[in-house]
Amino acid sequence: MPPEVKFCGLTRPVDAELASALGASYVGVILVGGPRLLTPTVAQEVLQAATGPRRVAVVPRTAAAQMAALGRAVGADILQVHADPTPAELAELRTLWDGGVWAVARLGTTPHAETLCALFAAADAVVVDTLVPGGLGGSGHAFDWERHAPLLATARARTPIVLAGGLTADNISEAVRVLGPDVVDVSSGVEDAPALKSPAKMRRFALAVASPIPKFST
Repeated sequence: MPPEVKFCGLTRPVDAELASALGASYVGVILVGGPRLLTPTVAQEVLQAATGPRRVAVVPRTAAAQMAALGRAVGADILQVHADPTPAELAELRTLWDGGVWAVARLGTTPHAETLCALFAAADAVVVDTLVPGGLGGSGHAFDWERHAPLLATARARTPIVLAGGLTADNISEAVRVLGPDVVDVSSGVEDAPALKSPAKMRRFALAVASPIPKFST
């Protein structure tokens, strides 16, 4: 089975509508900074336009009460906590938030295996993205999939991996072959310019994911 698709960094209701029509499992809005940053009001409008996909709000790593409030304000099903949260922070968030909790682990240099395993155990899913100095995500850069594959295979256990960072219709087959993610998360790879999604690129990405992909190599 191909991985599920998440279109993230959506800024217009029409993009959420198209993501729904393309069979995406998740749509995401950004509340943490960068060129795709939305106000809660606009983020709610975008998420409400999605019919079918689960709605993800990417929130800053801040006080649990603030993160939960943002999620409720925009009508999210899942909170994606950015900037490498700790298991303790996720546990506190769960006391105030009834929806799903995803954690972002940004990979650059190889992280400590014990730390990564603990994060996988604490989250409903872990978004593995690329660590770019001075950036939070959506950089269009992929991390070294081959280098990190053994560590991720050990850390993931039964927790879903959401693969982000530099994905496009041209490289998604290789990414899935190497890492076998449960969800593929695309933002800049389906844009004509930062924050401006391309309907043609969204369709091409969805088609590429649905096409036969070489078996995940363990």
